[in-house]
Amino acid sequence: MPIYLDLHEMPDGVTAEHVAEMHQADLHVEHKYNCRGLTYWCDEKRQTAFCLIEAPNKKALENLHAEAHGDIPLRIIEVDGTIVESFLGRIEDPEKSKNTKLNIINDPAFRVLMVIETSNYLNRLEANQFTLFTQKFHNNVSKTLKKFNGRVVKKDNNSYLVSFKSVTDAILCALKIQFQFKYVTPKFDPASRILNIALSSGIPITNKDNIFEDTITLASRMCDIVKEQLVITNEVKLLYESENRNATIDNKLIKTLRPNEEKFLTQLIDFIEQVWSKPNFNVNDFSKALGLSKSQLYRKLTNLTGQSPNNFLREFKLHKALKLLHNQNGNISEVAFETGFNSPAYFSKCFYNKYGILPSKYIQQHIV
Repeated sequence: MPIYLDLHEMPDGVTAEHVAEMHQADLHVEHKYNCRGLTYWCDEKRQTAFCLIEAPNKKALENLHAEAHGDIPLRIIEVDGTIVESFLGRIEDPEKSKNTKLNIINDPAFRVLMVIETSNYLNRLEANQFTLFTQKFHNNVSKTLKKFNGRVVKKDNNSYLVSFKSVTDAILCALKIQFQFKYVTPKFDPASRILNIALSSGIPITNKDNIFEDTITLASRMCDIVKEQLVITNEVKLLYESENRNATIDNKLIKTLRPNEEKFLTQLIDFIEQVWSKPNFNVNDFSKALGLSKSQLYRKLTNLTGQSPNNFLREFKLHKALKLLHNQNGNISEVAFETGFNSPAYFSKCFYNKYGILPSKYIQQHIV
């Protein structure tokens, strides 16, 4: 039977005890709707609650809540239990609360998420085996994540997605991984000495269909796009300073995106994802669509990415082209035109300048 996570906004004055009573009411009538309440999360500070319920469909879940207490959820998404546990640490009530008369769980579902990416873009795509470097790197990261209570949601040879309850743990963990990275990377291979880390925070349900989708998307984009190697959102900065009695973030070690930079990054990538493959799309179209003059676009983009608009657009297309080639979605000419290049020859030249290898050679060496 499917598992659903739903979002409730708590009115002023509603406490964790009230939410526990609502949960109890759900359990008393769940059998009528063929549902099974697994657990819930309550956040008095942010006035949110989340229920994890096994149900035949969303309507059954809504009917259950309607009869039990009348508080219909604002949003319901279908989830995978293993993924929920990876992010939030459990899919059942905590042991200590199971034998109490009223199961009060004042446990927020708010999380700080960390995205880690190592090596260059080409190697992130083509890596299929653990080298000596990656073994050392992963051993080091695993120990550090364990020390700072990070829960690994997903990982591969070159990247991690990690969930933290504490923003302080997340910040200190990121700094530790960054500091230790230089001691596990080979000095003779500069491509392996690239490490990008980004931290963002949020609740598991927004207006998207997947758990923590907004938070993951922002952290991933920060990791891929922002020129600094350790980047956090403004919310993460404020939470860290609040947890640590207004201790300040060292701007030399950590780049904090201002709210207007976060907004620009989101608008930028949302827009370019829609138009990047159009061959006639140019920087003038870019600036008009974002409501900026060419000089404003240049300034904002270079401050954020270190690249001019033309270079940024070209590299974005090359990243897409590399994925298409890697996944064997067309030959070189087809990929060139599909990614908005006017000629295969110009595409091959740009590809070589970016990755140090011709597309034809890449296919011969890396595609089985």
